[in-house]
Amino acid sequence: MSKLEALEERGILACNPPTVVRWNAEKRYLRELERRGAAIVPTLWLDDAGHGDVAAAMEQFGTDRVVVKRQVGAGGLGQHSFSRDDMPAQDWRMGRPCMVQPFLPSVVEEGEYTFLFIDGEFSHGVLKRAAQGEYRIQSLYGGYETDFTPSQADLAGAEAIVAALPFDDLLYCRIDMARLPSGKLAVMEAEAIEPYLYPEQGPGLGARLAKAILARL
Repeated sequence: MSKLEALEERGILACNPPTVVRWNAEKRYLRELERRGAAIVPTLWLDDAGHGDVAAAMEQFGTDRVVVKRQVGAGGLGQHSFSRDDMPAQDWRMGRPCMVQPFLPSVVEEGEYTFLFIDGEFSHGVLKRAAQGEYRIQSLYGGYETDFTPSQADLAGAEAIVAALPFDDLLYCRIDMARLPSGKLAVMEAEAIEPYLYPEQGPGLGARLAKAILARL
């Protein structure tokens, strides 16, 4: 990350800091969050995946459907969903480090929740829903967003993820969560290098960010 190194060498203030960007660029950071007590979606971490790995993951998770994601990626690009009735070809390979997770029906039935934090304080919530017949909630696949006011229990779950982060100097952080079969929310991603903070659903976002930035200058 030569650009990050250049910023550090010149002493330029970056929010969030380059150390955070490096840590957050690869989704293996979720393993550290889990070690620090955060609830994450059960995950198999693989250097590559093939037909046999998908079948083994279904057995391990006791599920009929899994999702295979890139460890480095965004927007659901390069993501696959397989079921026992729709398995990958025998010679299929993911071709890169990946993560295999059980498919969560709640993502389709309920949606994915986003909690925006500015300077460690909750700013606003967003409920992201998938289009009919789709499971990915990104707008690229027809997903859409609505306002969301979390319950105290759900907000506490998101705050626990923020508390588990190994940083205390974040200007902003976006916590994306989905509900497990147990009813508990689990973190899908903790976005500390995310450029989109859903200002449409957070009318006070600009003022919050300005105040937090001024405090750092």
